Amino acid sequence: MAIIRVETDIAARPETCFDLARSVDAHIESTPGTGERAVGGVTTGLLGLGDEVTWRARHFGITQELRSRITAYDRPRHFRDVMVRGAFHRFEHDHHFEALPTGTRMVDTCDFTAPLGFFGAVAERLFLTAYLTQFLQSRADLLKQFAESGAGTRFGVGEPAAAADERGLADGLSGQSIV
Repeated sequence: MAIIRVETDIAARPETCFDLARSVDAHIESTPGTGERAVGGVTTGLLGLGDEVTWRARHFGITQELRSRITAYDRPRHFRDVMVRGAFHRFEHDHHFEALPTGTRMVDTCDFTAPLGFFGAVAERLFLTAYLTQFLQSRADLLKQFAESGAGTRFGVGEPAAAADERGLADGLSGQSIV
């Protein structure tokens, strides 16, 4: 079992950050290195409580599918997606959004267990946790860019950058930690 926590401060409203994080289209665009595609369930638009999506992506040179369901939903503060089918023994991803004077702190917490018992636990320690941390940080950085630049509007989310500038939102900071 491993837990990853990635914190990203974003100069945008919590509603914008929340909606970008649950946008299927933004997810696809924020994961260019793995070629992620939604191939089942909700394949475009915004995910809501009870929605499922099947992702197909290439990780470690292998094309894989993972089906997840939104099991908790409290806009714009929190949602959780849980793997219902896929390569992991268990995979839960909590998305939290905290309002700040300068925008929003987005916190991704991923709690997972690799398959294959002892061998999976070794893989978690040797490379899987680091790989997933980098994956989540890269995705968070792109969502931050979408929100702060106003590019989220192409996913039907947020406001143009000029409107955010008028509200005086400053640039945020990013950080990560592994528990």
